[in-house]
Amino acid sequence: MPSVDMVNARTATRDPEAAAEDLCTQLGSAAPKLVVMFASRDRDQHALNRALRDRLPKETRLLGATTAGEIDREGMHTGTVVVAALSGDFDVGIGLGTELSRDAARAGQSAIQAAAQQLGARADDLGSRKFGALVIDDGFRYRKEELLLGVMSMNQALVAVGGGASDTEQDPAKQSAMIHVDGEVATDAAAVAVFRTDAPWAALRSHWYAPTGQTIRITKIDDTAKRALEIDGKPAAKRYAELLDVSVDELEFGKPNGFSARPTALRVGREYFVRTPWKPLDDGSILFTNMIEEGSELELVKITDMAESTRRFFESELPARVQSPRAALLFHCGGRAYHAHVMGQTAALSATFRAAPPCVGMNVHFEIYCGFHINNTLTSLVFGAS
Repeated sequence: MPSVDMVNARTATRDPEAAAEDLCTQLGSAAPKLVVMFASRDRDQHALNRALRDRLPKETRLLGATTAGEIDREGMHTGTVVVAALSGDFDVGIGLGTELSRDAARAGQSAIQAAAQQLGARADDLGSRKFGALVIDDGFRYRKEELLLGVMSMNQALVAVGGGASDTEQDPAKQSAMIHVDGEVATDAAAVAVFRTDAPWAALRSHWYAPTGQTIRITKIDDTAKRALEIDGKPAAKRYAELLDVSVDELEFGKPNGFSARPTALRVGREYFVRTPWKPLDDGSILFTNMIEEGSELELVKITDMAESTRRFFESELPARVQSPRAALLFHCGGRAYHAHVMGQTAALSATFRAAPPCVGMNVHFEIYCGFHINNTLTSLVFGAS
């Protein structure tokens, strides 16, 4: 019966050749169809790519990215490389879109078209249950929404999930990200991998927020569509602080009683897509990480138990959606990792990944789920066996 299986490995070895050798030794002699690699940004990505590519079978595809932390079933790590070797009943096409900051929609369109062409898939095919897409972008270009317009251009019903390649560097002026596609290593780019399979699979998401029923309306925005000038007809930051009963200085994401604890979410059917405000600005406005629409209504959600909600996702929600889960690619918001650190919950959150199926993942710079740019969420592409 159709299945997709994963063998994974992790190394902290710094030398690229030695690291690649260690990883491939752990993977064993299997000839996977696809290897996914998530590597700390402080490594020589070109040398690592060459070393790993030289050791993999020529027919094996390679997809990878730099991270703000690496993930496997043993938890969250920094300074390492994790890889997953995927084999079984699937085919994959991978496209690389470049010049993301110049024309993100075009980059997304060229990447999805290349991936589909490799599979011989028509636009109509991509909306069927047999197809799903994994999207990894250079998160520091902040062009996810424009990118997704291009990715979804072939078929709006395509299920697309993923996240932004990242970096542990905290200085915005020094942050950068890189993406691997086969023998290429690129920045200012996005990769789209299209999977075709008859095995059970799903794109899933988990966040630690609960609805409150309390809504706000974005009544005035600026020309960038990322800055709320007014909420409910009042200065944005002042109004949000009133609703949370805190000072404006306490709002910034990461502070325990502000946007991290009570962000906004977009309700889509029965789903809540978290679209968190980022920080209040000196002029009284609020900078969002996502594009916002004037007149739109968002719901305030409230934080619940961080570790317990994530553990419940792995133990209950995931196996309820994917039969016999055997392989998971995880895209964990770097903001979740940061907020867990602020709240002293890093060890507890890291331990929840022991409940996951075989997996590799990374802390990302914002997430993608069902064609939406979201944040403060764990998104995943999970395969199983029928």
